[in-house]
Amino acid sequence: MQNKGVIFALGTFCCLLWGSAYPGVKIGYSLFDIQTTGAQVLFAGYRFTLAGILTLSMTSIFYRKWVIPRKDELKGMISLGLVQTTLQYIFFYIGLANTTGVKGAIINAASTFFVILFAHMILKNEKITRAKVFGCVLGMAGVIIIQLNGAKIDSSFSLMGDGFLLLACAASAMGTVLTRIFTRKSDSMVLTAYQLMIGGAVLILVGLIMGGEITQITIQGILLLVYLAVLSAAAFTIWAVLIKHNPVGIIAIYGFMIPVFGVILSGIFLGEQFLSLRTIISLVCVSVGIWIVNREPSRRFVFHLPSHKRQP
Repeated sequence: MQNKGVIFALGTFCCLLWGSAYPGVKIGYSLFDIQTTGAQVLFAGYRFTLAGILTLSMTSIFYRKWVIPRKDELKGMISLGLVQTTLQYIFFYIGLANTTGVKGAIINAASTFFVILFAHMILKNEKITRAKVFGCVLGMAGVIIIQLNGAKIDSSFSLMGDGFLLLACAASAMGTVLTRIFTRKSDSMVLTAYQLMIGGAVLILVGLIMGGEITQITIQGILLLVYLAVLSAAAFTIWAVLIKHNPVGIIAIYGFMIPVFGVILSGIFLGEQFLSLRTIISLVCVSVGIWIVNREPSRRFVFHLPSHKRQP
């Protein structure tokens, strides 16, 4: 799991899966006739709870026994579930409903910067290096290029829109760092299974409180929900394993691939235009950014930010 080729293959595969969720969720809204934010949160709750159940089932089959977490693992699972699944997707869905798609994708990509910053502040031996900075800048440039199609970015700031998306980025980044911490003592698959179920269950509760309701049920919709759950189970599990065995910054940089894959797959499945020069330039920027971060790190040009707490 520390081989650069394996990291590249698995990291790219995770982003491909998460990128396929962009058109998948849009299609799901249509199949289930989801029109309100409460229903969107409820739909997300069903998706992640099912993903947790599937992950737990596969883990139990793998270990040939029903896997029950130890008491000392529950705190980490609850914390990760609430942060990485519940908070992230509540802020994400509400924020996305109150801003433009272009701004949403660009702001959401900022989670990579948050990951590197939080990792530096909390984890030992996670420094902000020149390679990480250059890689993030190139990755962000790629995300901006892939999202702009003659459109201008609105410079206004909306608390319920842009602000909530920034909070979603922070929650996602903190979840990544917490995953690194908790996988030191917990099995990655077990941790992923229970955090998804816990976070998903809370999402269902929040969606119901918000008045969410899903009344239109079809076979196509159920099959799509199962696919979304499977991709979440696979991607979160693989991601957790990669984070357990590698520096957080090395893995986080792959997150810039998610919106790029999202645009390409949306073009394929939703009939949107995606074959263009800007798509190629975007992929080049993101790929070069990933390559820079994954090079042999230099001992020079390390940025030292204030850090008061460090995890041993």
